[in-house]
Amino acid sequence: MGIAADIVIIIVAGLFGGLIAQFFRQPLILGYILAGILVGPYTGGITVSDIHDIELLAEIGVALLLFALGLEFSLKDLKPVRLIALIGTPIQIVLCMAVGYVTGRVAGWDPIPALWFGAFISLSSTMVILKTLEGQGWLGTLSSRIMIGMLIVQDLAVVPMLIIMPKLGMADAGYLDLAWAAVKAGLFLAGMMMLGTRIMPRILRRVAEWNSREMFMLACSAIGLGIGYGTYLLGLSFAFGAFVAGMVLSESDYGHQALSDIIPLRDLFGLLFFASMGMLVDPHFIWANIGTITGIAIAAFAVKGVLFSVLGRVFGYGNVVPMALGLSMFQAGELSFLLARVGVESGSLPHQQYTMFLAVGILGMVATPPMSSLTAPLYALRRRYMPAPIMESVNLPQDGLCGHVVIAGGGRVGRYVASILSRLAQPFVVIESNSRRFEQCRIAGYPVIYGDAGQHNVLEAAGTEKACLLLVTIPYLADAKAVVGHARRMKPSLSVVARVAGAEQMEALADLGVRQTIQPEFEAGLELTRQALLHLGLPVGEIQRFSDTVRRERYAAIFEAHPEYRTLTQIGDAASSMQLSWIALEEGSKLAGRSLAGLQLRTTVGVSVVGILRNGSLMPNPEAEFVLQAGDIAGIMGTTEAMEAFTARARNEVTAVHEEEVHAGGLASIHS
Repeated sequence: MGIAADIVIIIVAGLFGGLIAQFFRQPLILGYILAGILVGPYTGGITVSDIHDIELLAEIGVALLLFALGLEFSLKDLKPVRLIALIGTPIQIVLCMAVGYVTGRVAGWDPIPALWFGAFISLSSTMVILKTLEGQGWLGTLSSRIMIGMLIVQDLAVVPMLIIMPKLGMADAGYLDLAWAAVKAGLFLAGMMMLGTRIMPRILRRVAEWNSREMFMLACSAIGLGIGYGTYLLGLSFAFGAFVAGMVLSESDYGHQALSDIIPLRDLFGLLFFASMGMLVDPHFIWANIGTITGIAIAAFAVKGVLFSVLGRVFGYGNVVPMALGLSMFQAGELSFLLARVGVESGSLPHQQYTMFLAVGILGMVATPPMSSLTAPLYALRRRYMPAPIMESVNLPQDGLCGHVVIAGGGRVGRYVASILSRLAQPFVVIESNSRRFEQCRIAGYPVIYGDAGQHNVLEAAGTEKACLLLVTIPYLADAKAVVGHARRMKPSLSVVARVAGAEQMEALADLGVRQTIQPEFEAGLELTRQALLHLGLPVGEIQRFSDTVRRERYAAIFEAHPEYRTLTQIGDAASSMQLSWIALEEGSKLAGRSLAGLQLRTTVGVSVVGILRNGSLMPNPEAEFVLQAGDIAGIMGTTEAMEAFTARARNEVTAVHEEEVHAGGLASIHS
């Protein structure tokens, strides 16, 4: 069967490799690399017959990988952390390349392979980091947003690396060749931006009008791979063209659909790519040099982790953020393997160093989850023995703090709460350790203390012993537990309301006695459900009862501890269950000419007339003797059940006009 049999062998081996990786909670790409090692030429047994053909197919996987990366690229993801992402990440890449170069030279490598190793370790693994953060419940935190922003810029940095790095290994390549490659890349990018934004969306729009999912997927694949092949003919990287095509398409109306259609192809050909990398790994060589490989990995990744921590501190992030960056982003990434593969193909990276690169990368990926899990305990240990940061406070009242609210965290949630309390003239103080957010609170005029809310002296400066309430808006569990622990020791009776990111955080804070927790994702999901049910036409009363039941189940502890909270909720329920409907009396309505006293709507139906709109003039609270006229618009208020009964009775009265000639009216409800 030739290449067909080779593909079948790789896919089956990839399945088993993926199952093994999943069982040990490792990234799937490690399972794919393991599958490639098992079916490669160095292990015996079932072996792929023609590795070169698989490598050619893997090039499609590389192009699709970069095409999907371009489709996923969005500047909006970088906006909240744009400074450290757009400025700090290039600095990190350059410094890591220098670290890798020095490490390679110390290991006895030639300058070019050492430089390739620097480029290899300068990138981090998006897949491994996201999976680790998700498993530890850190997604959505400030640390995770910074990591994602830096990972996006790292992924973008692969594109110029793919263009420049292969040129470094050519004996006849000089600065003019590198400059010409950069000029061609710039011209191609400009042309794609000008023509691609006009032509490609039109093509996809026409294909989408045919309502053929198959044709749409084929069109997206042809655009990505075709443009990639065009850049290859121009002497640039095949993957670079695919990335630019995806980036241009991401700005069109069809970017999301194109991404969803291309992902299955990307994953399948990605399996071939990572398996083909594993086929080049010689397990005997790794075993013979395991000491060297381990030493290189520890040295390079330790320095890389320190660089990330320092950058986090330099760009104004405190608390757990620098430590989280260092312990989570030290490894090499998926695109590092792609870069190493390009080095082998260009002839500038010897096969021996390539095998070491892969081994070092695999070690880093495997070590990421356990190293990242050390963030919380190490940060707690550091807070215990390290001196507290110098505090700065602004806008604090001259007569001191008493009976106030302490807001731990001056992020978006904390500042929003502060703005409401400020409008209500309720005394409060914000604690924030991020210099940028501290400055935002200062400009807004809020009382704010610069410092770590997890430190005893900072909470003491905020007057926690005299406070009436502590609001913990910090999203990370380690910080929240430290704040609550110190506050409880200072004032055991202090009421605490905490923001949580999930059930695990809620349970952890419950162990500290915090029963009042708010989960933003839950509240947002519940409100989306309410809006959806309203659009589906369900009665407002039924929707309210449903949402009340769900919220009562979620916040049962609050109702038990605070009866007044239940009272506030009941008042809100009663208010939301009342409706105001405007009813127009059409010409010929039997209600016209009758007084409100004669209709007795409050007694018979349970609704009240709160206003009459006549000839553009509003008459509020009409008297009982008020006589309705045709063309009047009556404002009717009542409960949901009463309004439903009124509507049903109104329809019966309209029918009765024709059948029994009794007093009734033709009514049309206009809800507002």
